[in-house]
Amino acid sequence: MLFTQKPYTTITNNIEVTVWAEFIDSKYSIIGDFFIWAYHVRIDNRREKPIQLINRHWRIIDEKGNVQEVDGEGVVGEQPVIAPYCSYQYSSGIHLRHPSGIMTGKYQMKHVDGSEIFDVSIPTFSLDVPSVKSVIN
Repeated sequence: MLFTQKPYTTITNNIEVTVWAEFIDSKYSIIGDFFIWAYHVRIDNRREKPIQLINRHWRIIDEKGNVQEVDGEGVVGEQPVIAPYCSYQYSSGIHLRHPSGIMTGKYQMKHVDGSEIFDVSIPTFSLDVPSVKSVIN
């Protein structure tokens, strides 16, 4: 993947999570404006055991301070197993009613053998419309 925006990375429990966000478009409708971003995630398993991503939790905050919490099983319809020293990548999207915001969250993971369940942080990353000068993030 080649992105012009900087990646955001964090390491928790020997799992590295890197996120890139890119502004896609803005849409205008009767119920208001929407600003759309894609985000791309790479999860690197630096452990000696295979792991499985079980659940996700996202916290999305727009520039007005409105908070949205999103919980669900896996990511993009999958609960991937990631072999030792391998990675998993996926892309998804988000829309906000304002041109700036942030996302952060965590994944719940487990060792495939069931020996441990643990949380992995998703780095906080910025969602900004490049053409808007009053970026707050």
